[in-house]
Amino acid sequence: MCNSFNLRLLAGVLGAIVAVGHAFAEDREVPPPLPVEPIGIIETLPSVYPASWFLVHDVAFFHMSDGKVWVIDTAKDTVAQQVQGTFNVSMIGNIRQSAKRSEIYATETFHTRGTRGDRFDVLTIWDQENLSPVAEVLLPGAKRFMGLPERYALLLINDDRWLAVANFSPAASVTLIDLDERQIIDEIPTPGCALVYPTGTRGFSSLCADGRFLSTELAEDGSILRQVRTESFFSSDDNPIFERPAVMDGTAYFPSFDAMVYPVDVSGTVAKVGEPWPMVPEEDAAEQWAPGGIAIIDKDDLGRFYVLMHPNATDGSHNGGGPEIWVYDPEAQARVMRIPLREWGLSLAVSRGDSPQILVTNPVDMSLELYDAMSGEFIRTIDGLGQNTPLMLHGAQ
Repeated sequence: MCNSFNLRLLAGVLGAIVAVGHAFAEDREVPPPLPVEPIGIIETLPSVYPASWFLVHDVAFFHMSDGKVWVIDTAKDTVAQQVQGTFNVSMIGNIRQSAKRSEIYATETFHTRGTRGDRFDVLTIWDQENLSPVAEVLLPGAKRFMGLPERYALLLINDDRWLAVANFSPAASVTLIDLDERQIIDEIPTPGCALVYPTGTRGFSSLCADGRFLSTELAEDGSILRQVRTESFFSSDDNPIFERPAVMDGTAYFPSFDAMVYPVDVSGTVAKVGEPWPMVPEEDAAEQWAPGGIAIIDKDDLGRFYVLMHPNATDGSHNGGGPEIWVYDPEAQARVMRIPLREWGLSLAVSRGDSPQILVTNPVDMSLELYDAMSGEFIRTIDGLGQNTPLMLHGAQ
């Protein structure tokens, strides 16, 4: 009897709730159904990227197989507008962009079982309009340069027909690739000398541990015409230089650990080292300013180059970054501007054009800071891309 009564009571209560719900729903305006979202839409990017675009290379230092490059437009205000696309670069690879070919080249490493198994090194060729891989060139020997990203681990030469890929296993050599045929032309030994810097029209130079350059001149078929070693111009023990120059108008400007600039004429077939000049004016010498960081130097299209600098430099502080960017006029051999950063800077890149901007990696939270290169004014912080360790930055082409 009791159970029957309880069931009737529960049914009555539920009926009342349903009735009230129907009445409430009838009083409300029911929104229209959501539209069906279109799928399969693929956007394309311009064949030549605008001057406000940068390539942000996140090497994923703590999970290196997941490296990624973000293509961002710093002229936009929100992350959704800034991110133009991404592509992967596995295992701390290096990239080089060719606006002439509308392609981006990346050295990558894969293993057959993800984190183990047989190793394969490849050059991946990306179509920069679609950010799609269009070809691969297998790099034999498991020897491609693998370290923190470098601007000159890859070099386009011979009017962008060839790509030189630096190897270091630790034996040093250069793999020369025909980009039209997408196949290897040859491997060129560069004993004791690493990386690839432009020299002449059809050649490259490598920096040697004994303080010299090894300049390699190539024939039309990619074979070696000659290799020339310069005289030693620095000591790796006493006055080392950074292997990271700014190359502009046929001259490569190499900063040293002790704040000197070594100009190197790379317009001919053999590198020619000029007289060094000081980066720090006499009035600031007591503060012991020196270059520091990862991507420490870059150039603009106006004939100036930019260097991350830090005070109180000591042995070992050369990779730590700095609180200021110093701007140099190489013709005058002088600093022309100081840009104090809101946060410490680890890497920088400069955009193209008549109104250059500087993008800087903040190593504290790995955000990016944007500055006006002409006035030094801070513009905005760019964050929330999903980046982990954006250690290398490139002004897009």
